[in-house]
Amino acid sequence: MCANAVTAKNRTSFVEPPITPSMPWRLKHLEALPDYRLFVRFLDGLEGYVNMKQFLFSDSAGVFSSLRDDKIFSSADLVYGAVTWPGELDLAPDAMYEQIKAHGEWDLH
Repeated sequence: MCANAVTAKNRTSFVEPPITPSMPWRLKHLEALPDYRLFVRFLDGLEGYVNMKQFLFSDSAGVFSSLRDDKIFSSADLVYGAVTWPGELDLAPDAMYEQIKAHGEWDLH
């Protein structure tokens, strides 16, 4: 089920003193999956999926259109409890949390 686990490299550990995200909507686990999907788990244990394919291939993708490249998309990482990609792209973890809590997944359009 899991394509790329990226939680092993958590940049918060490089800060002195270490920053420990504590809001329940911060992420503690992330996996980039095939077909432009993410599996996420939050600090409070809530978990679900983020479906980005429809958004990424739409005219409104803007700067996120670079994530159409599978290799770039799969380089998703966690920084301070948020999903990030090279080029300073990130997803708002609080919005993600609310959608997953309400629907079990977040379909970006």
